[in-house]
Amino acid sequence: MRRLKILIWHIHGSYLNTLARIEHDWYLPIKPGRPEGYGGRGPTFDLPGYVREVPAELVRDLDLDLIIYQTPQNFVQDRYEILSVEQQRLPAIYLEHNTPKPDAVHSRHPVDDPNVLLVHVTHFNRLMWDNGRTPTTVIEHSVALDPALRYQGDLAQGITVMNGMQARPRISGLDLFLHAQARLPLTAVGMQTEELGGLGDVPYRELHRQVTRYRFLFSPARYTSLPLAVIEAMTIGMPVVALATTELPSVIEHGMNGYVSCDIDELLEAMQALIADPVLAQRIGASARETAGERFGLNRFARDWNRAFAEVLELGGRSRLGRQEVLL
Repeated sequence: MRRLKILIWHIHGSYLNTLARIEHDWYLPIKPGRPEGYGGRGPTFDLPGYVREVPAELVRDLDLDLIIYQTPQNFVQDRYEILSVEQQRLPAIYLEHNTPKPDAVHSRHPVDDPNVLLVHVTHFNRLMWDNGRTPTTVIEHSVALDPALRYQGDLAQGITVMNGMQARPRISGLDLFLHAQARLPLTAVGMQTEELGGLGDVPYRELHRQVTRYRFLFSPARYTSLPLAVIEAMTIGMPVVALATTELPSVIEHGMNGYVSCDIDELLEAMQALIADPVLAQRIGASARETAGERFGLNRFARDWNRAFAEVLELGGRSRLGRQEVLL
């Protein structure tokens, strides 16, 4: 794969932190005040030097190879606002981070374009979205963490890593978090978690050093893509307790490399067992780390993305040829 010039909006910081480890020239549009999508490199991430900020009004002057959209606003509004007409015709990927909403089965994806490659982050998501005419592929997650990080588990309590649970309480499982917190030692970290007695927003570069000390990660989300917090925890060798929904049952084998169930009482029993038995926690965590290395490694992630880039460049070339033939 030759080195590409790629424009992408800053939408999901943790994902961008991993995607940007693939060595291409990445361009992040910025606007005054750093509104959503235009935050650039961001203050909490240590992105490589080849990830560059570009004022939104100068984007149209860039010599780009492809565009990555991630939200309906990117696709239906931002591209017409900041891209030149020629850039709007460049090969394009729509990276879909989310499960289908508002309906789990009948939701039509906002992109319906045979000349765009729709990348889903889980097989569950691709299965449940109605993707229309748009070609699709699945690139499962990876995470870019300090390889020296290792699970400690010396604090006999659990932790939940999630931003803004209060804004989407049923989806995030806020009620399940509070239910568990009332019965055993459990805290939270992320935006607005200080309102729940948690640690608040901890910069990404410091987050995992703090997380390693807790006995387990509890992921209470009912309906979301495979949470990056789960992959991060497994990567450092930390036991995960989570709901057996969306993609998680294909990742965690109950009692082997973590615990998954739709029975909250069964999950509470697993949390209590981990708190009571640090040796058990170490064993489960070691198995989780092995799973993460096999399935969510950074090398596999980079290969999958470069394959997608090659596919969409070929797709874009065929599309431009088709337009030329029509003109002729």
